[in-house]
Amino acid sequence: MILTRETDRAIGRQLTEQLAEVECRFAAELISDLPAVNGLVEHIEQYRGKMLRPMLVLVTAMATGRQEPSVTDAHRVVATVMEMVHMATLVHDDVLDEAEIRRQGVTVNSLSGNETAVMLGDYLISHAYHLCSSLDVSNDDVSRLSDDGSPIVVSRIVADATNTVCEGELLQLTNRNNWALDEGTYFEIIRRKTASLCGVCCRLAAILNDADEATVEAVDQFGQKLGVAFQIVDDLLDVVGDEETVGKTLGRDLQKGKLTLPMIHCLSQLGTDERDRFIGWLNVGLARSNGVDPIQVIRRRLLEGGSVDYARDWAMRLVEQAKESLNELPDSPARSTLLQMADAVINRKS
Repeated sequence: MILTRETDRAIGRQLTEQLAEVECRFAAELISDLPAVNGLVEHIEQYRGKMLRPMLVLVTAMATGRQEPSVTDAHRVVATVMEMVHMATLVHDDVLDEAEIRRQGVTVNSLSGNETAVMLGDYLISHAYHLCSSLDVSNDDVSRLSDDGSPIVVSRIVADATNTVCEGELLQLTNRNNWALDEGTYFEIIRRKTASLCGVCCRLAAILNDADEATVEAVDQFGQKLGVAFQIVDDLLDVVGDEETVGKTLGRDLQKGKLTLPMIHCLSQLGTDERDRFIGWLNVGLARSNGVDPIQVIRRRLLEGGSVDYARDWAMRLVEQAKESLNELPDSPARSTLLQMADAVINRKS
């Protein structure tokens, strides 16, 4: 199907309406009788960006639905839950990275301290599971059985994905300042901490539409491949992006000793002696001493040495693989929208 301007606009309108409902449910779920809590929740509204995860749920629902409405209330609940889990990870990440800026605004940890930020992240996680538990496994929205014949419980699938995210973060933390980090470990980190949640967004959308197993696996692969590509681009923006455009503190990965794909590639191209000298400079230079901005020095080295292109090529290949996964789906405006979302990952600036 060729996506005409009219069908493109129709999908856009539907998605806008659905996302607006997700935002309303997000706000309603987090309302407290304590003004201090409401103030913090209102502050993190600025963290909301592209709403990639809710979009993955909603558009995948549109692409896999066999009857109207293809997007059910259960889909909107899952979309809201995924956004809450994601927002919680952002709040906690800012604590871990000692970040001061997020979406061009002050982070919660910088504004109110680490203790408040940690508890706010926990508050978001708690409400995510409170809302998720509202999905009754006995209703028609959740009819699929797991391999052992038991009903699939959406909250357990979300919890499993969240466990995987935490494992990815812990694996990354245990490899801080590990200048010998290899590509395999890097990809395992981002598969767990980013891609797993994107995959589950698509998987649950299809399951709630009672899609066949081949379709469920196909959209799961789409989400996971897209998630890995998204994280690679995010890691690239941390070193070669524009801070005002990206909207957050740049260079934090290296300053916190977290190696990402471009730096791993850069180090792999050096001989032993040159590599040792460069790592020695990094250990000292990242303190930004002597008036030299080490991030700018590293940026030039990654660009001139082809490491930025290497990482970007990886992201482009993964996006193509993600798009190929959608061959399992029938041609439709929603499928075309998923393809457009995949292309947008490569071209994003923030």
